[in-house]
Amino acid sequence: MRNTLSCLVLSLLSLGYCKAQQAPNFGELLDSVLVRDADFKLQQNKNKVTSLDQHKLKDIFLPTLELSGNAGYMNATMHLVSPEINLQPFLNIPEGKYNNNLNISGFSGLAKAEAKMLLYSGGKVQYLSKALQEKKMSEEALLEKTKDEAIAVISRAYDQLALVHQSKKVLDEAKKRLAANRKTADKALGYGLITPYDHKKIELAQASLDAKMVEYEGKKALLLTQLEVLTGIAPERLRLIEPVLVAATPTAAQKTIGDRAEIRALNFGINASDYKIKAEKTWWIPKVQMMASAYYFGLYESRVKTSENVIPAIPSLNYPGRKLDWRPTNLNTFPLLMAGLGFKWELFDGREGKHAIETARIDRESLQIQKEDALRKLTLNKVNNQSAYDIANAQIDLKKKEKDIARDGLVQAEKEFRYGMTKSTQLMEAENDLVNAELDYQNAIFNQRRAAVELMRATQELDIKKLYE
Repeated sequence: MRNTLSCLVLSLLSLGYCKAQQAPNFGELLDSVLVRDADFKLQQNKNKVTSLDQHKLKDIFLPTLELSGNAGYMNATMHLVSPEINLQPFLNIPEGKYNNNLNISGFSGLAKAEAKMLLYSGGKVQYLSKALQEKKMSEEALLEKTKDEAIAVISRAYDQLALVHQSKKVLDEAKKRLAANRKTADKALGYGLITPYDHKKIELAQASLDAKMVEYEGKKALLLTQLEVLTGIAPERLRLIEPVLVAATPTAAQKTIGDRAEIRALNFGINASDYKIKAEKTWWIPKVQMMASAYYFGLYESRVKTSENVIPAIPSLNYPGRKLDWRPTNLNTFPLLMAGLGFKWELFDGREGKHAIETARIDRESLQIQKEDALRKLTLNKVNNQSAYDIANAQIDLKKKEKDIARDGLVQAEKEFRYGMTKSTQLMEAENDLVNAELDYQNAIFNQRRAAVELMRATQELDIKKLYE
């Protein structure tokens, strides 16, 4: 049992090690880029904020409960003019009036619980909800655009790595040919068939190839660093990538310019502006809400007094009158309950509602202008991309013919060099022509793939499978 468990653990470790040593495919690179791409993550955060706004708008109809209170010292004086207590039926005291100040002081406490619930917003919340929905769809369309841009960036870096990889193969083949020609040149120099100068020409060609190999290593290191920064994948695994550079053949476009993410985003934005205009037009419609509240009020160590008599003087009885001076233990009111419906009807808001409507209309007009401008530019961009793609395909055919001619020329030059019919200068020229033709051919394929990517992006039909099957 112990041996079985040990074998299982070793197998799992071996499997994990092998997986860690596998070269990442393009799909893994793309997923890693999207996880790390700042623009993509920022656009996702914008979508999250819009989703939160939608939830906040839905929650506006939920009841709210607020509890508040305060405590402190209260001292209030009220001036009043009131009739004095009329004792004329009992005593012969003329009726008069008091100019009195009533003072209430003491430590006060107030507590309030209040609940509110919006019942009807005049339709504004409904329109704003639809506007947010359109805004969210607009941001989702922009998220597609940001994703396509990230794909284009990693695709270019990946194809550049493939171009460098293919260039290495071209240089390796050239190095092998030069090594074989170097042996022929050594024999020819020994027999006196060529001069030392001709022999140096081959040495110079080998040195030139060595310099190009150093340049290749520098470009490869730079591209691997770029891929590491973009994806976060360990450089050990990235070095295992051996991409192949082949021409891309995108399928015929099934969509139009109107399917581009930018146009769809602007369409959603225009729809959102329409709903925003409708929402602003509801400013004059009454809003209704339900409310309920409960109060407690207490006055402690209080004193209620007046500045003048509240019971008049009675001269006949030799009574000087009496002021109010009351010291109750405490005064409190609880519960004081209120419940019912309330409404708010803005009959005139200082033209604020009208200004908000005009602002929303201007925003919509701006979006419409942007859409028309984008349609013109994207239409021109599609035509330009189609032309660039056609030219890139023609360049591949041209560079292939140049490569074939250069290869035939090198074969002929090698034969003539072996039989002493030509000098090393012509051989090296033929060798350089073939190397340059092969490198130009690989560059033509690279440019064709870039043109294919932009052509697919022109109608928002970027298909990775067509590029990296």
